[in-house]
Amino acid sequence: MIVLVDMNAFFASIEQRDRLELKGRPVAVTNGDQGTCIITSSYEAREYGVRTGMRLREARRLCPGLFRVTARSQLYAEVSSRIMEALRDRVAPEIEVFSVDEAFIDVTRVQQLHGSPEAVAQRVRQVIWEVAGLRCSVGVAGDKTTAKWAAKQHKPDGVTIVPPWESAARLRDVPVTALCGVGRGIGGFLAARGVRTCGEMAGLPIGALTQRWGNVGRRVWLMAQGLDPEPVRTEVAPPKSIGHGKMLPPATSDERTLLTYLEHMAHKVTARLRRHRLEAQQFFIGLKTDAGWVGGRFLTPEPTDDAKPLVSLCRQLLEDAWLGQLAYQVQVTALDPGLADVQMDLFDRQEPRRAGVNRVVDEVNRRFGAMALGPAALLGRSLTADVIAPAWRPHGHRHTV
Repeated sequence: MIVLVDMNAFFASIEQRDRLELKGRPVAVTNGDQGTCIITSSYEAREYGVRTGMRLREARRLCPGLFRVTARSQLYAEVSSRIMEALRDRVAPEIEVFSVDEAFIDVTRVQQLHGSPEAVAQRVRQVIWEVAGLRCSVGVAGDKTTAKWAAKQHKPDGVTIVPPWESAARLRDVPVTALCGVGRGIGGFLAARGVRTCGEMAGLPIGALTQRWGNVGRRVWLMAQGLDPEPVRTEVAPPKSIGHGKMLPPATSDERTLLTYLEHMAHKVTARLRRHRLEAQQFFIGLKTDAGWVGGRFLTPEPTDDAKPLVSLCRQLLEDAWLGQLAYQVQVTALDPGLADVQMDLFDRQEPRRAGVNRVVDEVNRRFGAMALGPAALLGRSLTADVIAPAWRPHGHRHTV
């Protein structure tokens, strides 16, 4: 028995909870006081057609009474952490945090304790209400994919239960692209072979998918029939990369501005590496333009958790690869993070005082907030609020905003 918990309009619901004047009103949450792109909206706003990713001007045209509020990402992360911890302690220990507002819970081993699927769903909703004062939608099924689909059937504040023996029938007319993880690539592959709904999947040999997509194809074939074999994963896998990016002001071509944004991302990446005692030597540094990404893979002389060599690479990008094109986004990513070597290198080329300086900077910023202490060059950095990444988790290297 797998439960999928889906918080209803999570960020907007927290704002409505904390500000009584917003309760029952159409609310849009933007990133920062000057944000113009909606990152989520309340259900009252959605009734007018307001959607995530919509520009504020268009949203206000659809909904003249729309209330705009600034995202409080740190608070949302804290509330999510409390919810996930309470579910782990009071429902079942086998929980996989899927995102900041979603989690899978495997209650197979505690069914005798909690009772029927209806009782389990009610228990989940009660725990979340008690610890956060928020509503959620719950899907209960025999596998993860069906549970996730079920949770979306009666939103907001609904419960959908799909017994395992009914999964294939309930999914029969559902488009395969409506299942989590089935994107345009696999969707187009299936459509070309006459498979558009889950019910049509059984007519396609599993080998047709595994030959093209490997184990992913095998899983999709089973998912469509309510047989997703993927278990609830309680551990966060070691990081394959650690990166930060940020949108630029519209059509930026000022070199000083680009360097400031890149340098800011470099400091965020290396601070995060240090927090988790990691180092990296390969980095992706790039600018997104109309023609795609400018930049690529860069190497530091040795594995590092210090921003100084990374900033040098950012300058190298601007000098060697950027030709003055308009840019819209910056990205800095550590591609090969690994555990830092705590043994000092006899021939270490890093400045001996840098590690001590970084420790002091990290401690100050932990106490007083991100970038409370930082390079003078970043005084002109973007002040737009940090956002919660889709891969956010309440613990480990993904616990960041």
